[in-house]
Amino acid sequence: MAALKVFNQVSLDGYFTDAHADMSWAHKSDPEWHAFTKQNAKGGAVLLFGRVTYEMMASFWPTPAARKSAPDVADAMNKLTKVVFSRTLAKADWSNTTLVKSDLVEAVRAMKQRERQDLVVMGSGQIVTQLAQAGLIDEYQIVVNPIILGSGRTLFEGVDHRLELRLSKTRQFSNGNVVLWYECSRG
Repeated sequence: MAALKVFNQVSLDGYFTDAHADMSWAHKSDPEWHAFTKQNAKGGAVLLFGRVTYEMMASFWPTPAARKSAPDVADAMNKLTKVVFSRTLAKADWSNTTLVKSDLVEAVRAMKQRERQDLVVMGSGQIVTQLAQAGLIDEYQIVVNPIILGSGRTLFEGVDHRLELRLSKTRQFSNGNVVLWYECSRG
């Protein structure tokens, strides 16, 4: 059975996008951080996206600019299996991508049972909320960035009940980022 993990960046005040849906603040040019993201990209997971994050990722990672700025990550992102959940997207052209229009929770529940590789949600706040509500997320990898945005969207908008988590690991980077790994408690 595959584990479902969430990898997201948040500001110190808890927002994963600013008030204008911008996430550029989370992109840092730093050798240590690049080495970490390069290693993460080699993890071999199946990536899960909502439409907005998928369109953002698909518009960048296959480009020459992506190959120039982060060649190893671009290569991995383009090769990994990807699933985009959207009822409105007409097609998904990015390599190795499947478009799923059916019920998100049921589709992910089935994927967890049949997949051998872990599933990783990147970005995709609405997807995270729905999967958290359904109790399907096994681990959160939250990157806290040393920036205060003042407003935006929180990662857990819409979660209407308490989720108990256990801190399992931390890592601090010289650029000020801190990654926190949380496992979900299954009461």
